[in-house]
Amino acid sequence: MPSTDSLEMISKLISFDTTSRDSNMDLIRFVQAYLDGLGIESTLVPNDDGSKANLYATAGPTDKPGVMLSGHTDVVPVDGQNWDSDPFNVIEKDGKLFGRGTSDMKSFIALVLAKLPAFLERGLDTPLHLAFSYDEEVGCVGVRPMIDMINTLPIKPRFAIIGEPTSMQVITGHKGKRSYRGHVRGLEAHSSLAPQGVNAIQYAARLIVHLQSMAARIQSEGPFDELFDVAHTTVHTGTIKGGTALNIVPKDCSFEFEFRYIGSDDPDAIEAEIIDQVKKVLEPEMQAIDPSTGIDIECYNDMPGLDMNVDSEVVTFVKQLAGRNDHAKVAFGTEAGLFQNRGGIPCVVCGPGSIDQAHKPNEFISLEQLDKGDEFLDRLMDRVCK
Repeated sequence: MPSTDSLEMISKLISFDTTSRDSNMDLIRFVQAYLDGLGIESTLVPNDDGSKANLYATAGPTDKPGVMLSGHTDVVPVDGQNWDSDPFNVIEKDGKLFGRGTSDMKSFIALVLAKLPAFLERGLDTPLHLAFSYDEEVGCVGVRPMIDMINTLPIKPRFAIIGEPTSMQVITGHKGKRSYRGHVRGLEAHSSLAPQGVNAIQYAARLIVHLQSMAARIQSEGPFDELFDVAHTTVHTGTIKGGTALNIVPKDCSFEFEFRYIGSDDPDAIEAEIIDQVKKVLEPEMQAIDPSTGIDIECYNDMPGLDMNVDSEVVTFVKQLAGRNDHAKVAFGTEAGLFQNRGGIPCVVCGPGSIDQAHKPNEFISLEQLDKGDEFLDRLMDRVCK
């Protein structure tokens, strides 16, 4: 059974509505005050308007690198979901804690905070670095300025554990993701004179069909990584909007697409193939009718993947903490890829709870998973304390 302190901390963190569209400052100020009470100084890294902030802190010695424990403080919306209870008030039932963020991923942060007094009481030989971010759920955008700040520090973490819900499985890799907006600029005409216009929807559709053919080719030919449940890179179109009336050749069409790539695939090469289709095939046809037409492609989010060598120090270390010898990879993205690629910090993803419960109504974490998370931190304490 999780400690009373852990359960109270989980309830407290869940009570803050930190949906990504809103501020996380109430939660961050609470955590900062809690750390202050333990004698731990923290640094806030705010967003541009000060409505949100990351928190970074170090417990223990400050003259050598330590273990970073990292998690995001934001949660996805509950709008339109049919909850059986108040999603921001933790309910315990049937060996589970229900509430938004219990699984993804405030329980991990709460376990860490509740265990800190015990780490301090024993005395830390190796420092613990705490990194709590905002806006992970909207493309891992909030953590980036915190990583930039960490890069300026004289001493950086030796490695990091990202406590996303993995059912305490040791995750050594996840796919990278690039997200794009496409905008086709066509030429309006009466639909009876369609050949004199440039149909933005039809050219968008041709590019989307090309994306679909890329997806099919990659699914058939690879490369493959069998540690993923979907063992290859995927290409996907998610939204499309265009046109004003059936009898008007549409001048505008916008759409969004993404690809999620495995570590052995080159995202620059995938992007280049898409741009080549635009510049060498579609735009020349369009501009032969009207030179003002064209297709604009904007990458609005680039989230690198995680790909750790399974023999690396951090993987061996976290396997020992988790009490298991296996490892896996996941399709969902995390901040680990950014810490590894942008910050040069080796990472493993491992935390209590199941991603299967994340983002759903009646999100929950089991008490059994919380116990395993506690045991994980107890083993960590044995490794970093006197």
